[in-house]
Amino acid sequence: MDANFNPDKQHTLGSAISISGTGLHTGSKVDMTLKPANPGFGYQFQRIDLPGQPVIKADCDLVTDTSRGTTLEDNGAKVSTVEHILAALVGMGVDNCLIELNGPEIPIMDGSSAPFVEIIEKAGVLEQDAAKSWYFIDTNISHYDEKKRVEMTALPATEYKITTLIDFNSPVLGTQHAGLKNMGEFRSEISSCRTFVFLHELEMLLEHNLIKGGDINNAIVVVDKPVTDEEMSRLAKAFGRTDMQVKSEGYLNNLELRFPNEPARHKLLDVVGDLALIGYPIKAHIIANRPGHSTNVDFARVIKQYIKKNKHVKNVPVYDPNQPAVYSLQQIEKTLPHRHPFLLVDKIIELSDKQIVGVKNVTYDEWFFPGHFPNNPVMPGVLQVEALAQTGGILCINAMPPGEYDTYFLKIDNCKFKQKVVPGDTMILKMELIAPIRRGICEMRGTVYVGNKIATEADLMAQLVKRG
Repeated sequence: MDANFNPDKQHTLGSAISISGTGLHTGSKVDMTLKPANPGFGYQFQRIDLPGQPVIKADCDLVTDTSRGTTLEDNGAKVSTVEHILAALVGMGVDNCLIELNGPEIPIMDGSSAPFVEIIEKAGVLEQDAAKSWYFIDTNISHYDEKKRVEMTALPATEYKITTLIDFNSPVLGTQHAGLKNMGEFRSEISSCRTFVFLHELEMLLEHNLIKGGDINNAIVVVDKPVTDEEMSRLAKAFGRTDMQVKSEGYLNNLELRFPNEPARHKLLDVVGDLALIGYPIKAHIIANRPGHSTNVDFARVIKQYIKKNKHVKNVPVYDPNQPAVYSLQQIEKTLPHRHPFLLVDKIIELSDKQIVGVKNVTYDEWFFPGHFPNNPVMPGVLQVEALAQTGGILCINAMPPGEYDTYFLKIDNCKFKQKVVPGDTMILKMELIAPIRRGICEMRGTVYVGNKIATEADLMAQLVKRG
């Protein structure tokens, strides 16, 4: 990410780019092509080798296996080991990408995300004309797997950052930790860190033929026990080598680590890739203690459910009655032709070229309550929409050249009433332009909030007419 990268905009690839390699577990040669995609597309995999070329969305709810990587399955197709390519896309700021494959598994390459980062850099990262909607985690979210002794927590933060800690009770690895302060550091600090495996795990995988595409160059093999010459000979044969060695630090074949804490950094890489399956970009500080694919995906599901449950409060305007109004009641009356009792906006607290927020204090002595459910006073929904319309009128008039205008509403679509508005409520009236104003026609999306809950929402279209 360069200095001009705008994290509040969506991005895709500048062009299609391909890479080929071997699947670690299947041993199959796979060709993978990354293609640009439209805003809101997200990450989707397409198995072009299967009938109908099924598409599989990168979604934690579609994960079916986490035993040796993360596997997605949908539409009768599956794709395995998705975490390293997803980490590369997130780390490079790519939000929308179609990943085409002619095989069941992402190529393992060198066991890191670096080869994928390199081709993304070659293709270029293109800013799109669409805002990126971040989801701020505003409370601590925790997940604990007692059996695996894994603890994961998301803390409120202004950036997306990650801290990982690993402790495998290994004299070779010891206790390690790694941190990513912001995603701009991913390329240089995390992307090149390779996956690792303990020798006893490797022997079991080889015995059961579970790493058909395994090579000594696509993983760090940690040797934490004495190895006989016979075992070394068997390993050399399995990997097609004439000779293998264990250096004093305990890594197979004299491997040089790229960072002293490369295993902990790779665990962080996996967290980035697996949490991409949440499906929403988040701002939070993730602390992962002894993470693995299974708990990463479980935690992604926990965060996704939290966001879905609280999604409606993401853009709730904050009303501070101590702050001065942008438009007072007197200024509103100079702009709109409405008057008491039909003026339904008390003040404007926020105003820009694309958005306005107004306030209406609902009192018991409103003129409509005596005749509308008099024993159970409820504000009529049509008047809530009228309050939105008046607020939107100010937004539209403010965007026009100087002069006096009236607003006439032409259409109301997608109107929903979700919660009653009663005496004592404070209505927060938010109107957003859906499209630029053309020939005096305004298209807006309106939302009425009471507290942090949506009471009413609707899409409205109005026409501005200059007074003669």
